Amino acid sequence: MSATAHVFRLPDLGEGLTEAEIVAWHVAVGDEVGVDQEVVTVETAKAAVDVPCPFAGAVAELHAQPGTVLTVGSPLITISAGDGAGEPGRDAAGEQYRTEERAGSAERPLIGYGAGEAPARRRAGRRRASPTPPPSPPDAPSGSSQTPPNASSGSSQTPPNASSGSSGRAIRVISPLVRALAREWDIDLESVSPGPTGVIRKADLVAARATQPLGASGGDQTQTLGASGEVTETRVPIQGVTRIMVDRLTTSRREIPDATTWVDVDATGLMEVKEALRAARPELGIGVLPLMARIVVAGLHAYPALNASVDLAAGEIVRHGAVHLGFAAQSPRGLVVPVVHEASEMTTAELAAALRELTGKAREGSLTPAQLTGGTFTLNNYGVYGVDGSTPIINHPEAGMLGVGRIVDKPWVHEGQLAVRKVTQLGFTFDHRVCDGGTAGGFLRFVADCVEQPSVLLAEL
Repeated sequence: MSATAHVFRLPDLGEGLTEAEIVAWHVAVGDEVGVDQEVVTVETAKAAVDVPCPFAGAVAELHAQPGTVLTVGSPLITISAGDGAGEPGRDAAGEQYRTEERAGSAERPLIGYGAGEAPARRRAGRRRASPTPPPSPPDAPSGSSQTPPNASSGSSQTPPNASSGSSGRAIRVISPLVRALAREWDIDLESVSPGPTGVIRKADLVAARATQPLGASGGDQTQTLGASGEVTETRVPIQGVTRIMVDRLTTSRREIPDATTWVDVDATGLMEVKEALRAARPELGIGVLPLMARIVVAGLHAYPALNASVDLAAGEIVRHGAVHLGFAAQSPRGLVVPVVHEASEMTTAELAAALRELTGKAREGSLTPAQLTGGTFTLNNYGVYGVDGSTPIINHPEAGMLGVGRIVDKPWVHEGQLAVRKVTQLGFTFDHRVCDGGTAGGFLRFVADCVEQPSVLLAEL
């Protein structure tokens, strides 16, 4: 039987993405893999995803180490198969792969899945004796998202993807992202109780972290004190989501002639409406963010020039028909901007539900590329960090971002009398190519008026 080598290349990522960074391999040279087995985790500008291989056979070569950025079409992994086994096109699974490779798939984050809805996907293959060692990943600082390839211990007592702790019990961790989070949060995996499947998931880590005393979790440290008391430095590579944000913000500053304007507003009326809604309809969970989202959508309806982007190649300003509202959120991968698609068609209650769902997924690190793509305007509630104001950087290629500072008690002249009111600062950065200062000022004043007198929104409904 002759061996045939099949090179699987980084597939079309969809969503206009053209490159991805290798996060971790789930197989090593010599492992046996099956069709549709997930072999590597890659990180794109939108999300971290697991890539399945359409070939079956033995792993002959891994073409890139963790931390390497590959473009679509670059060699990813070579599979050696006996007598053409596992070749796409020889079976129904291969035909499904080729169909998706040509047409794309709206249901999956990456094109190139092989067997469709397989009942189970093996995450690490069987180790086959091989004189060729797997490539060693580059050294990374503590807390890095890089994870070395899984290696089989050869012991019959420990199942694949499991390690044995000091207590002797098997610790099963499939996802490399879970291992990375455990390192970042300084959580001993042996102390984590797995779910019903016996595999430790992100949710199990979150639950374990919640039981730790305040300050127990560790993380990346950029400075440490040596024994002599001297301060030493460590270097954290710009990669993954950090590299993506660096590129995006640099592009924004380089290409967009932005300007920022701001105003202090009396948010007492807004807070009264929030409390009234909470008392009348507590199940809706309408807080400050959904109310601000409602106001922003109404403002963009009144000033559509700001719901736009600039197409430099065509020499056109594109005014979008619908408002797809992005909002800044923290995730295990860093700052992300989930998008509430068709926000302009939603009620305030529907906005609240959508924001709540996306915020939860951001915290879990489970947002899909589609949920991180297609925004036309961004709302940034940086007041949750305890700051009063900022100068937002536009989320390229959008044309504007509204920032909301913390809402605090301050002395304010109200109806001719000095009083203590709930005050916040609104900061608005806009692309000066899509409008002039009059339009931007009109939008910001509209938002401020709605914050001070929420009944103004009734005219827009």
